[in-house]
Amino acid sequence: MTPESSTESRLPSLRRARLRDLRHLLLFAVRRLVALLVTVLVGVYLTIVVANMGGQVDELRLVQIRSEVVETVRADPAFFDMPGEERNALVERQVALEVERLRLDQPFVVRSLDYLQRAMSLDLGRAEQMHSDRGSREVRDIITERLPATLLLFGTANLLVFFTAVFAALRLSRHYGSALDRTVIALAPSSAAPGWFYGIFLILLLAFLFPLLPAGGMVTAPPPENRLEYAASLIRHMLLPVAAMFFSSIFVSIYSWRTFFLIHSSEDYVEMARAKGLPSHRIERRYILRPALAPIITSFLLMLIGLWSGAIILEQVFNWPGLGSLLFQAIGHRDTPVIIGGVVIFAYLLAATVFALDILYALLDPRVRIQGGRR
Repeated sequence: MTPESSTESRLPSLRRARLRDLRHLLLFAVRRLVALLVTVLVGVYLTIVVANMGGQVDELRLVQIRSEVVETVRADPAFFDMPGEERNALVERQVALEVERLRLDQPFVVRSLDYLQRAMSLDLGRAEQMHSDRGSREVRDIITERLPATLLLFGTANLLVFFTAVFAALRLSRHYGSALDRTVIALAPSSAAPGWFYGIFLILLLAFLFPLLPAGGMVTAPPPENRLEYAASLIRHMLLPVAAMFFSSIFVSIYSWRTFFLIHSSEDYVEMARAKGLPSHRIERRYILRPALAPIITSFLLMLIGLWSGAIILEQVFNWPGLGSLLFQAIGHRDTPVIIGGVVIFAYLLAATVFALDILYALLDPRVRIQGGRR
């Protein structure tokens, strides 16, 4: 049998193997997606119960509805000459219509399930106290307006941390025990402090003591009309929060990822590649970086989950108009629909991060075997 015929005979089996792996991967992805969806459902439902205090918030809402209707009726001159009994009857009818509209006449268990169904689709109706910058009271509009700011800030910071840490860790693995390596090891515990902690010191240092950068906000007020000026103002306002998140994560990331590179660089196949005389950059890319990429991405995405959870305080420190500050304001105003909507968005972001972690790990780690959709 000639080499050409042997290669042709192997092609169908290779295609079948790839299709089988793809089918197993898709089945695994569906199962993980369903499991994460159930987790999000449970978390959102618990949030609904806690945010409504088991239905006690609805009792307070009934009192608020009655007081608002009474004030509206008293402020209308058309009802001044109305007898007291008719005026009270009018108030009761208006209250009953509002209660029916908000479905407050139903048991809390029924309403909580309805809240859950609408919350998962972000169909939460109107906010009770808050509104968007354009004046909309729809919860979906309020959240949609704040979401891009959070994604821009955290996406920029995390991509910067990832690429900086990967290249720095790879370099340190080549210079194990050097002065720079020992310095990074000594600075690794500094990452125990959250990003907002570094943010406070950066604001004091670079916004007040040396006024080089703005202390907070997203752009100058009023916002520049020119696109280039708007982009320059946005970048200046992003520097401090991005630097705060960068310093809170970079040293521990370099230290842990450098350890992964050191472990893989001592493997026998790497020594064999060096003995064959392969170039060092090719050895690092193919035999060190590639097998270490799966645990590195795992560590990075787990760090990203921790950063999502700290978004509320960080955005408040820098007065960044994102989801974190929105959720903080909603808690202060006791605006239940906005609180639930913010929690749902963060739950979706966390679930998407975990789902991406599972899929990337299955794709990158050659030791992972997906059998029947299970690893």
